[in-house]
Amino acid sequence: MENLSFNAKATPMETPQEFLDATIARIEAILAARYPDYLNFGGGSFAITRGSSQIVVVARPYTDTDTAIECIANVVTGGNITPEVMKYLLRKNAELHFGAFGMLFDGTIIFNHTIAGAHLDDNELLTSLDSVATIADHYDDEIAAMTGGHRAIEASDLE
Repeated sequence: MENLSFNAKATPMETPQEFLDATIARIEAILAARYPDYLNFGGGSFAITRGSSQIVVVARPYTDTDTAIECIANVVTGGNITPEVMKYLLRKNAELHFGAFGMLFDGTIIFNHTIAGAHLDDNELLTSLDSVATIADHYDDEIAAMTGGHRAIEASDLE
């Protein structure tokens, strides 16, 4: 049996906003089924908590006929970012199968993974979420120790 995309219907979608709206609805349905306590911030932004990680899920326009879904976890905040830390993160990016470490404008180290959204199925989103949560949870202690920063879960306790 052929696996049809969730947005296949008699009347094809024509606008980028329709693709985005359909993607947001699909994300919400998947999160509601797996993570009933998920947070919905509106505008295509959601969050789940898994272990010591909070993963933000954001749907964004990508092309006229597709969307992008970003799964992002803050890993460490307030750390001392040295050239050694940057090299470590780049080496890890080369080793990891899904996603990459990055840095926000304030020096927060993140881990993120982006997938296409117009033909999203449950497994794709759940695999992306699981990968981001597992990797962030695995590396947060090590990176916090290297940088003297706080794991994301500790930083939220400080607020």
